[in-house]
Amino acid sequence: MLGWREWLSLPELGVDCIRAKVDSGARSSCLHVLDQELFERDGRQLVRFVLDAGLRQEVQRTVEAEVIDQRMVTDSGGHRSKRIFIRTLLQLPQGQAWPIEINLTYRQNMLFPMLLGRAALRRHCLVEPARSFLLGIPTEAEDTP
Repeated sequence: MLGWREWLSLPELGVDCIRAKVDSGARSSCLHVLDQELFERDGRQLVRFVLDAGLRQEVQRTVEAEVIDQRMVTDSGGHRSKRIFIRTLLQLPQGQAWPIEINLTYRQNMLFPMLLGRAALRRHCLVEPARSFLLGIPTEAEDTP
């Protein structure tokens, strides 16, 4: 059971703790990144991006991941844009983990650096929209809004 906002981990991307909005109205999940760059290595298409998922202060690092798709996404304002999708492991604080697809986008003006959509929730979680942080609040995040 998840609340409408939770602290999650993306261990394959080196993210121990990220604040996410749980949004069953959104089909796909997305992650705030900067400076996306597509490139090829050994015949595989990859993306290099700057991940900005800090807690008390901004912590940025460059990450590489394999591109699984590029497709059109409509945001909450009705704007359509082509986004890069990657697959990575989502981990809950209690240890449960499963792979999810996540698209990379610029969310600087949003309250949450990650949005967890219904495709990632399917067959894994129920959402209690009236509650927050049902999985707990990490000690590093207690003074983060």
